[in-house]
Amino acid sequence: ERIRGKDAERGKWKEEWTRGYVFENEWPSFRAREDRRLELVSAPWPCLPGRRKLAVKVVDIFGNNTTKTIKITL
Repeated sequence: ERIRGKDAERGKWKEEWTRGYVFENEWPSFRAREDRRLELVSAPWPCLPGRRKLAVKVVDIFGNNTTKTIKITL
């Protein structure tokens, strides 16, 4: 992800790489006709303490999607 902000020294706008992505597909879980189980626990991910936003996106077989964003504090 790239964020845009003003450089304090020069007063000009600059883009900076955050070394992360807004929506990384780190944990896709699929359910099939043969195997109806759905994985509900993700793999551990290092995260610094502070306020964060957690997004969960669900896409059904028809392509309809729902996204829920939750604010958390670590």
